[in-house]
Amino acid sequence: MNPIREVQIKAFSKEYKVQIHSDFRGLGETIKRFYPVSSIFILTERKLAGLFSKFYESELAGPGIPYHEIYIKGGEKNKHILRTAEVYNKLIELGADRKSLILALGGGVVGDFAGFIASTFQRGIRFAQIPTTLLASVDSSVGGKVAVNADLGKNMIGSFYQPEFVYLPLIALSTLPKREWRCGMAEIVKHGLLSGGEYLEKVRSNDKSVYDHTSPELLELIVGSILYKANIVSQDERETGLRKVLNLGHTTAHAIESLTNYRRYSHGEAVSIGLLTAIILSAEKQGLDPSWIEGLKNILKAYDLPYHDKSKSAQVAKHTLHDKKNVGNSVRFVLLQSPGNPIWDIPIELEEIASAFRKQKKMD
Repeated sequence: MNPIREVQIKAFSKEYKVQIHSDFRGLGETIKRFYPVSSIFILTERKLAGLFSKFYESELAGPGIPYHEIYIKGGEKNKHILRTAEVYNKLIELGADRKSLILALGGGVVGDFAGFIASTFQRGIRFAQIPTTLLASVDSSVGGKVAVNADLGKNMIGSFYQPEFVYLPLIALSTLPKREWRCGMAEIVKHGLLSGGEYLEKVRSNDKSVYDHTSPELLELIVGSILYKANIVSQDERETGLRKVLNLGHTTAHAIESLTNYRRYSHGEAVSIGLLTAIILSAEKQGLDPSWIEGLKNILKAYDLPYHDKSKSAQVAKHTLHDKKNVGNSVRFVLLQSPGNPIWDIPIELEEIASAFRKQKKMD
């Protein structure tokens, strides 16, 4: 079955397509294009296999390729380097070889983990992303950043490794709880701020009514978000410059996640809070129109996204020092000079971070 929409990703190391489908019909035909495939390994959570196996089993039976499911645990704490050994051993036990194909079926944690496994097993075997969350659909499944966590830092061990394809079944979004919708929408809002122009207006003109996998407006937001990221990846695959803009909001977000032991917020919710910190700093440091502070707050409220946190401002600022994008003891932020005009690697003092965080804590 032909996709509803298709976006071409032109990374330096590989070109591939993001296919948006209404459901899993067409997955088998997509896989056939990548023959020879000796075996397929679906890395997923057990609960996701329970939800979706009835859809993908018939598709995988079509090509006649033997396939196996390997269950991994979701959640950021399980995306740890120590969790990889059992998966490597399982692949060896089941006879995976250089012609095998790994399918990463799940959200961002599953995609990052499975992609890292694929990039390192036998020095790299093919894999594909099948995102089942909104956040993974518009962010982690696109662009080839794969990683696992260490005890003292998130995504500290990883690589750039592009998938063979991304297959996005919109029906998977129908299973999402409200929190997961918010998680993905924060990323869409981020892309709107970075893009500016018509896409930002689409983001501003909608609200949480798009939290519906059949929504035409949601489809347009997803496509616009993927197109923006595709454009960035095509220019800077390995994050040596321009791609750093995709970290807008993430410096504060990672600090909040670390400070709260990844329990208070989903990643997207933390990014939502971090976006407002970045916009406040942008108004103070880069001449962004201050009206965007209230403007962004209103956008976040429309999508039922958080925009402040009760953590102590000084502690949040201190935790930004652990961000892997920093150089020495300097905290580097992505800021906006105006919507659609981001600037990166801007050094910010800890007190400036704490001050901005205090200001958003006072916003109602």
